[in-house]
Order: sequence, then C-alpha cells, then structure tokens
Amino acid sequence: MREGQLKERFAERAADEGLVDVAYTSADSPFGPLLLAATRRGIVRIGLPTQDGDELLAELAERVSPRVLEAPARLDGARRELDLYFEGGLRDFDLPLDWRLSRDFRRRALRAVARIPYGKTRTYAQVATSAGNGRAVRAAGSACGSNPIPIVVPCHRVLRTGGGLGGYGGGLPMKEALLELEGALRPD
Repeated sequence: MREGQLKERFAERAADEGLVDVAYTSADSPFGPLLLAATRRGIVRIGLPTQDGDELLAELAERVSPRVLEAPARLDGARRELDLYFEGGLRDFDLPLDWRLSRDFRRRALRAVARIPYGKTRTYAQVATSAGNGRAVRAAGSACGSNPIPIVVPCHRVLRTGGGLGGYGGGLPMKEALLELEGALRPD
C-alpha cells in the first residue's frame, strides 16, 4: 500500500471513530494552493495562497480543537465546487459553513457578505447596514479582512464607496481577478 493510501485510510478510520474534529486538505486554484478545513458543521477555514498554512492549522487547533488531521476525502465536495467556480461553471456555492471563527458584528457582517449575489458588489457601508449598524463601516471592513472563509463567503465582492477595490487578504490582483471572473469588473 502506498504512503498516500495508508494516510488516507488512517484518516478515514480516525474520522469514523470520531477522533477528527477538523479535517483539512489543500486545493489548487489559479492563484496558488488553498488550505481547506472543515468540521462536522461545515467549512470552517479557507486559507489563501498568501497565508501561512501551518499558522492557520495552529489557529484551528487552538480555537476549534487540537484534533486536526489531513483528510482530503472529507473535502472532496468543497474542492469540486471551488474547481467549478474557478472554471466559471459555478455561481452559488452549496457548502455547509461553520461560522464559529467569527462572532457578534463580524459574523453578522460576513453573513451579509455571503448573501451578495454572484457578479454583484456592495460597499462596506452597505454591508454595515445589512449587518445592523450602518455607522460601523470600518468594522464591516475589519470583518471582511478577517473573513475565515474567503471566496465561498465572497468578501472580494465588497468595495469602497465610490468603487475602489479596498483591500483583500489574497492581494488586490486576486480580488480583481475574482471580480472579473464573475463579470463584476470588466478588464481594461
């Protein structure tokens, strides 16, 4: 049995016996590898290529559970949906989400971001209003900046008032490319 098959078999057995609280794997994207992590509730973390995967896994071990294990099969559906999205063949993700890494206003703001339709954008002010506090524009920006589930929770669709891109954890070229993919920005 090959090493990869053996690791997968051990991961499946650990999951079957309830010994895995957070399963993770990597997924290819046009921007570089993504880290995907899920609990029984759903996707809890997507790490962008600009982020340190080891640090993200350490954060999950600290904030969710120390029982973190690489288990690619548990994330096959998420990888398929992301592949389809990047190919332009998926407009709406149908993945369960685990919101536990966001709380209070940040969670409300990210839930508002999750409702932004494919190909559309909103401003940070609109997100703040949708989250229940129209004056909390900076807090809405901070929520987007700390979004643990980017792409699926599309913070790339949130712009500054006036149409400026604002920031993005994956870098502005990635944000711009995602918006162009969705037809929300037209390339120059």
